[in-house]
Amino acid sequence: QVQLVESGGGLVQAGGSLRLSCAASGRTFSRYTMGWFRQAPGKEREFVAATTWTGGSTKYADSVKGRFTISRDNAKNTVYLQMNSLKPEDTAVYYCAATITIMIATTRENEYDYWGQGTQVTVSS
Repeated sequence: QVQLVESGGGLVQAGGSLRLSCAASGRTFSRYTMGWFRQAPGKEREFVAATTWTGGSTKYADSVKGRFTISRDNAKNTVYLQMNSLKPEDTAVYYCAATITIMIATTRENEYDYWGQGTQVTVSS
């Protein structure tokens, strides 16, 4: 069983930065493809970013390209989401997710097997 615990959310002004962390259990973390998704009030959950187990391949939603960076530290079983130039429309609950069966940086929510509980990010204007 894999457990994912997100942290680092909070309230920030537009233009500010936050770094989210997702700590994972499991000895094979280094083999997981990891992703970040978000869900704003009244909207469906959407893809934000993903990285393969090496970190060598990443994907981003168009809405965050150039502002967000996903990275991972396999020695610490942790994946990060650095969020810069935040906008009010980035306000959402952010979830990390993991899959050991998909080897590419997939954007598809239904291809992830494990999910964290989410962390709230609120960007004020």
